[in-house]
Amino acid sequence: MEGYGPDSYGESFADVYDDWYADVSDVDATVAGILALADGGAVLELGIGTGRLALPLAAAGLAVTGVDASPAMLDALRAKPGADVITLVEADMADPPLEADAFAIAFAAFNTFFNLTTTPAQQRCAAALARAVRPGGFVVIEGFVPPEGGLSDGGVSVREIAADRAVLTASEHEADAQVIRGQHIDISNDGIRMRPWQLHYRTPEQLDALFTEAGFEFECRHAGWSQEPFSAAADVHVSVYRRPPG
Repeated sequence: MEGYGPDSYGESFADVYDDWYADVSDVDATVAGILALADGGAVLELGIGTGRLALPLAAAGLAVTGVDASPAMLDALRAKPGADVITLVEADMADPPLEADAFAIAFAAFNTFFNLTTTPAQQRCAAALARAVRPGGFVVIEGFVPPEGGLSDGGVSVREIAADRAVLTASEHEADAQVIRGQHIDISNDGIRMRPWQLHYRTPEQLDALFTEAGFEFECRHAGWSQEPFSAAADVHVSVYRRPPG
């Protein structure tokens, strides 16, 4: 998508993110899963956004660092109670400036890793995590599982209709490149606001290969943060990779 950069999603959605995506996934189960793997160690969240997950993790006593390319997202997080104890890094998560061996666990929840819109960007991110996660530490990626029959070619649908507002979603799918491009077209009495998004999705097997190439070992995979068994019928996966002990 021409003109779409690392901060485009956050800058376009920061003002509505908490309203639109507050219940997009199970926060309690996600936090519990991260707490168990972190075992008291420092946590890195990729695409920290407005702090949906980082704030409860910090409230549980963990040292949390978050990377996000969007100043608007980070400003929204800074305005919330409890955010002052979180270390915020404004950077492209493909190339984050992070201290070596600093984290017990790094994670990207709910398709956030797919916001890296090219394979080289995803490879650079995995390599950066291999440096930032301490030996024996973990990387966790949550994402959707592409259906066996393939995704639709896209189209236009209605996301929301109110008396003074309508939100339409237009998308296109490039199957060979595994790229989905879209716009939420937000129409109100104030005018029209375009909210672009783009995903470069990967299959679980492709993620395994990517993180293995970066030096991680596959640890386990579940169909959710509560360790639901993963099967061919699962539409979501939580995949755990481990940096080998030094």
